[in-house]
Amino acid sequence: MAELHVLRVFNTAGGDHGNPLGVYLRGSSVSEPNRQAVACELGFSETVFVDDAERGDMRIFTPRVELPFAGHPSVGTAWLLREMLGGVAALRPPAGMLWVRYEAEFTWVAARPEWSPPFEYIEYANAAEVDGLTASPARKGWAYCWAWENETEGRVRARSFVAEAGIPEDEATGSAALTLCAQLGRPIKVKQGRGSEIVARPVGDGYVEIGGRVILDEVRQYPVGMAGRPSRMR
Repeated sequence: MAELHVLRVFNTAGGDHGNPLGVYLRGSSVSEPNRQAVACELGFSETVFVDDAERGDMRIFTPRVELPFAGHPSVGTAWLLREMLGGVAALRPPAGMLWVRYEAEFTWVAARPEWSPPFEYIEYANAAEVDGLTASPARKGWAYCWAWENETEGRVRARSFVAEAGIPEDEATGSAALTLCAQLGRPIKVKQGRGSEIVARPVGDGYVEIGGRVILDEVRQYPVGMAGRPSRMR
């Protein structure tokens, strides 16, 4: 059995919405060759395996591929490491070092936009058009669809479709919000999916911070068999 923390990342102040995330704080409990199979069976948009909690070494898997960097897994893992270990100054996914800071109920991670997945950013005329989408735009494997909800206040409405990674629609995509913030060159507050909230702002030297709230939904024992292979869940 391997202990799995199930979080929701980028929820509202009232605890609503947020993107589910699975985190194995003891990543070695699932053998490296079998992590993709575990992530696929769990079915979260991302699952994290922490290989060294004190250093912040981590790996990120969607149901279909491993990612060098992703936003909601990084924010969620940083929050969980504060809850369990008192916090970390940095995380180290394969893409590079992410700077971490904590501010009241917000957890912040700073990363470089070029580390984000290859989204196509599709701007719509208004938030109603984004709300009206029923699927990813044709032939777009990584599509981040957005519109200004209130440009003066920096409020954005967005939805994210990531078919190539096995995610029909992602509830909250921190890496895409981070890159959009860099493209716009200004702080933004993103309402994504059903109502998840992501805050992003440029911080200099090519880095952008993304921040949000995190909730622990449950701790479960995930059954794995020999050599960390997933067993059939009951």
